[in-house]
Amino acid sequence: MGMSSGMSYRLASGQDRQDETGSTRRVVLGAAGVAAAAAALAACSTSSGGGDATPSPVSGIPTSEIPLDGGKVIAGARVVITQPAEGTFKAFDAICPHQGCEVTDIVDNVIRCPCHGSTFDATTGERIAGPAPRGLTTLPVTLTGSTISVR
Repeated sequence: MGMSSGMSYRLASGQDRQDETGSTRRVVLGAAGVAAAAAALAACSTSSGGGDATPSPVSGIPTSEIPLDGGKVIAGARVVITQPAEGTFKAFDAICPHQGCEVTDIVDNVIRCPCHGSTFDATTGERIAGPAPRGLTTLPVTLTGSTISVR
């Protein structure tokens, strides 16, 4: 008796009663609802196409690091560089347009998305198969000596 329970409750008159911290149940529940909604939106935006982040420019990539009939994903830059023919280098946004996963494998001139199996042509970026609605976005490549830059 005389001790505060630290709880909030509603009076018969419909008014909220505050505990000693000044919080009301309505404020606490409202804050929890807002936090849950924010978490749900964040989860949706990361799985629905990668948000509106764009590939980062990269430069100084040695041509020797890009295998013939294969390629390389530049970690953190959202860029995949391929070499579909000797001395020919192409670059694409490395994010699959299906659900925003980063492509990981480039074998036999095919770029593969590990999440749902979409495949893309390493020369054009066009969709070959899978649930992706379109191909990968082509990025401009500049070859200077034996290094590659992508904007």
